[in-house]
Amino acid sequence: MDTYATNFATLGLGLLLVRLVIGLIMAAHGASKLFGWFGGHGLRGTGQFFEQMGFQPGAVFAAAASISEILGGLLVALGFLGPIGPALMVSVMIVATITVHWGQGLFAPKGVELPLLYAVGALGVAMTGFGQYSLDNWLGIAGHLHMTDTWIALALGIVGGFGNLALRRRPAAGART
Repeated sequence: MDTYATNFATLGLGLLLVRLVIGLIMAAHGASKLFGWFGGHGLRGTGQFFEQMGFQPGAVFAAAASISEILGGLLVALGFLGPIGPALMVSVMIVATITVHWGQGLFAPKGVELPLLYAVGALGVAMTGFGQYSLDNWLGIAGHLHMTDTWIALALGIVGGFGNLALRRRPAAGART
């Protein structure tokens, strides 16, 4: 067997592994913002951080980001509802990349590396489908969306991310937050 040929016997397992890791870590990331789990700051602390970045009211934007991360991550991990989870992940990663990580270089902890990996992982899963070990497959809904539907969902996620950024009101230079 050629090492680089697609092995359809393990393709579903590979997709499951990628989905579980990317999805569950993204959901945990959102839970740290919303509930303060895993060493996070919870909604209050995250809301204050969002206000410092120019998102008013901070708690509302923090809740929206947290819920998008949790829901998007869980949908990806479960392999449920096609491109909706990946679109949510892409949306919040656009905002995170531009507001927090842009201009900090490529590599973590401050650079764009982490949100870029989440976004590209989500895009890749959306384009390949969730595989045979997914709720979509188990429920018989896998394969009923056309690639056009996936592109529309991803485009809406991208528009949502940039729309969120358009609502941002950055403090004036020298202003204290």
